[in-house]
Amino acid sequence: MNDINTNSKNKVKVDGILKGFPFSNPPLEEDLYKCVHCGFCLQACPTYVQTGLETESPRGRIALMKGVIEGRLTMDNDVIDHWDMCIQCRACEDVCPSGVPYGNLIEKTMSQVSKSRKSSILTMGINWLLLRRILTDQVILSGLVGTMRIYQKIGMHKLVSALKVLHLIPGNLGSLHDSMPRISDKFFSADGQTYHPFGEPKKTVGLLSGCIMPLINGPEMRSAIRVLTRNGVKVIVPKEQGCCGAIHSHVGDLVKARDMARRNIDAFLSKDIDAVLSSSAGCSTRMKEYGELLKDDEVYIDKAKQLESKVKDINEFLYELPIDPPKGRLESSVTYQDPCHLAHTQKIRSQPRELLKLIPGLNLIEMRNSDRCCGAGGTYVITQHQMSLKLMNDKMKTIEETGAQIVTTGNPGCWMQMNQGSQKTNMPVQVKYVTDLLDESYRAERIENEPETESTSFNESAWEEERLELRSQWEKRAGDRRKRRDR
Repeated sequence: MNDINTNSKNKVKVDGILKGFPFSNPPLEEDLYKCVHCGFCLQACPTYVQTGLETESPRGRIALMKGVIEGRLTMDNDVIDHWDMCIQCRACEDVCPSGVPYGNLIEKTMSQVSKSRKSSILTMGINWLLLRRILTDQVILSGLVGTMRIYQKIGMHKLVSALKVLHLIPGNLGSLHDSMPRISDKFFSADGQTYHPFGEPKKTVGLLSGCIMPLINGPEMRSAIRVLTRNGVKVIVPKEQGCCGAIHSHVGDLVKARDMARRNIDAFLSKDIDAVLSSSAGCSTRMKEYGELLKDDEVYIDKAKQLESKVKDINEFLYELPIDPPKGRLESSVTYQDPCHLAHTQKIRSQPRELLKLIPGLNLIEMRNSDRCCGAGGTYVITQHQMSLKLMNDKMKTIEETGAQIVTTGNPGCWMQMNQGSQKTNMPVQVKYVTDLLDESYRAERIENEPETESTSFNESAWEEERLELRSQWEKRAGDRRKRRDR
């Protein structure tokens, strides 16, 4: 299909040279001109706060988009650099009185950029190798992360970091190497498995495993599933699912993002489920916007809207369920960091906090600027590493101010970024998901109510064996009831 933009409204001639966005589906002028340059977005934007530069603000970046469309600017590196610096946290949308759809504008702009700029080795590595080959194939991704895990376990990661040999190479390779997240001992695989609750299911949900989270947060995903089944929820993990496409969207690869959306739509709509859950704020945001992503796809637009209506962040779902309040005491202090896409796009702020308040003994301490971006932003930590570090350092300072022993969040990028921050600053703070603490409280409740034995310890296999035994007993009783009715 011809991808050249033939819409004269988005292209003008200046001195005989055709200007404007060169490819189809550019940012819409009616959306761009909703911006009235009021400046409410400035103090909400993390890159503007860091630099004080107008061009590193949403208002400034929109002005650059207008300049390209009107033919006053060309889409050269000087302009593109300012769009690249945007972390796409969408905090600006939260405070914009005019309702400017900035997230949609920057995605379409980055799509134009990705098709027109000359690729460096870094961008080729990210766009083709990482996003198109690795993140879309769980076998390749698992193999790569498994190799990283071995690299860490044999001590090579610590040795290379200590020797700082990679810091001798120009660029950020040494710092990126040192920032490698801890790889968990147990991966989580989407193998089409079903997790049953103890009794008759209240709800049946499909769980998005995603791409990175099952490999980095395998134990944390199991914690989330235990919390769900503990509260009467049947959990199905479709084997056919894959990456949600969020990271592809952020770098402008909307074609691949749409491919991933179609794959997940087919995977989840084939199941008889009440909701589709994600423990990743970025993933649930992307899936809640599949309708916009596929609005020009006549085959999938209705399916996309159908799936959208089912998607929920796991904290949102648990709060609405509602859950049985856990009774196990966790004598600790905790603060909560709002993931950007959970707070700014999904408007989910109170629900995670209310869940934390249900846990006996847990003292919730609010942090300053809890919804200010931590600097993760998908591939941003690689492509804009120095800015990412500045945002991370600011976040760690606000966490330290609270004096909390635990910081919770709802997104794997934030989880990795703050773990790295705690290591870099030697801050004695644990980074956890809200569901981790709920799971710990439920487990503590069982320990408090029963003698400490092998079957009631925190051993995961013992927990699973007990769950299966209870499930078997429930099914037997249900079968007996059916037999009595049949008589």
